[in-house]
Amino acid sequence: MAHHDLQTVSHECGDCPIRHRAVCARCEADELTKLEQIKYYRSFQAGQTVIWSGDRMDFVASVVTGIATLTQTMEDGRRQMVGLLLPSDFVGRPGRATAAYDVTATTDLVMCCFRKKPFEELMQSTPHIAQRLLEMTLDELDAAREWMLLLGRKTAREKIASLLAIIARRDAHLKLKSAKGSIVFDLPLTREEMADYLGLTLETVSRQVSALKRDGVIELEGKRHVIVRDFDRLIEETGDDSDGGYLV
Repeated sequence: MAHHDLQTVSHECGDCPIRHRAVCARCEADELTKLEQIKYYRSFQAGQTVIWSGDRMDFVASVVTGIATLTQTMEDGRRQMVGLLLPSDFVGRPGRATAAYDVTATTDLVMCCFRKKPFEELMQSTPHIAQRLLEMTLDELDAAREWMLLLGRKTAREKIASLLAIIARRDAHLKLKSAKGSIVFDLPLTREEMADYLGLTLETVSRQVSALKRDGVIELEGKRHVIVRDFDRLIEETGDDSDGGYLV
């Protein structure tokens, strides 16, 4: 990681917008004090690389604000976006020395970083951290399986609706709101990035977004501000049932 490109920022744990969802969500006051001793904040500008695949990673981190992408590059230069990092998502893996993917800031990004070796030691002595990290890892596994279904079986319209629903749910949870009724959020990805992530062409993404807008499923203010008047209607468009399962 190129430290000379980074700006240091500061946040208090008590005012942290991801406190209720991050790896520290289960921590008591004394455990937070221990985390404070090994943490530091970094900010990245949109488009800036956080770390390259294969680079030595001497930190783990939580996304505080902003969005990042996980990308894998094949030997012939082809690139595939394989994941999104939204606020409260965890970056890095304890016990692994190098990064598995390129991590790139899609928007301006703030990360709460922990020096990896002290964090690994803290996991051994602080069950709340290890427990929460396990929960987050299992959630990530569920999300990966959901994404396999999305990419492999869903139509282009269902893919777009599913991505919008995923982002809407996460945005609502971060705001401590339920994903019901009317939901308003900002789309963190450009149409080109959506196409890359969903395995679609730019033209298909634009056409399907316009169709969802025309059919009254979503409203758009500009290109990024999304209004969903009826979240259940959006879920119907994903091919999933109201509980998130696949409709058969």
